[in-house]
Amino acid sequence: MPAVRRYETWDGIEIAYREWGEQGEAPTVVLHHGFVANAEANWLAPGVIDALLVAGRHVLAPDARGHGDSDKPHDSASYGEARMARDLGVLLEVTGAARAGKRIDLVGYSMGAVVALIFSSGEQRVRRLVVGGVGSGIVECGGVDRRAISDDAIVEALSAEDADSLEGSGARAFRWLADALGSDRRALLAQAGAIHRDGVALDLIAAPTLVLAGVEDTLALRPQVLVDAIPDARLQMLDGDHMEAIADPRFTPAIVEFLS
Repeated sequence: MPAVRRYETWDGIEIAYREWGEQGEAPTVVLHHGFVANAEANWLAPGVIDALLVAGRHVLAPDARGHGDSDKPHDSASYGEARMARDLGVLLEVTGAARAGKRIDLVGYSMGAVVALIFSSGEQRVRRLVVGGVGSGIVECGGVDRRAISDDAIVEALSAEDADSLEGSGARAFRWLADALGSDRRALLAQAGAIHRDGVALDLIAAPTLVLAGVEDTLALRPQVLVDAIPDARLQMLDGDHMEAIADPRFTPAIVEFLS
């Protein structure tokens, strides 16, 4: 596991990231994790980073503000996927991943998919884009689909004293993950209060795009709606729900092959 590196982003928050491999001719791959998760849980544990290294790729994986080893302010004004997208831009400058006309490949899951879509809209530095765990909600709700799991359910799950009291809650998996990772739940609640609802200019995404969605993922319903809204996009369905789809044996090869 590489050492944690840090940079101060545009509004004074310190963002942690890790780097694997060395920059070469192929574009750097930037991986942005989902809500509650971190780079290690979302990308290292499922084998995505190892597979990219075998393919000879240079990889950057930040921990979003409020997550992992990054700063964790407790006010919602410091959060939102649009702010995280700006953090990505600073990361590219700090690391030189997109200097001298170079482009990157960008991968995001769930919250990270919203970040990646916002960043890629009108952004010429993205060569290829992969987003997972999202579907029609991006088009119809302006961001992560909270029709299946409401904001109130997320807040209740993260605020509950006893996770066992959440029997039957669709948000229970997020609380379990938060507890397993030792997350700062107050920081996560701040992000939950600032989720992006302003829409994404999907028609301005120039990068060829792959959309990955689990067949049982209620947060990625009707993903073809999202695919149809992006000028050059394709869809691959996976087994499982929102948490399980990244464990589908096809998840990692789909990313590596699309970016090759």
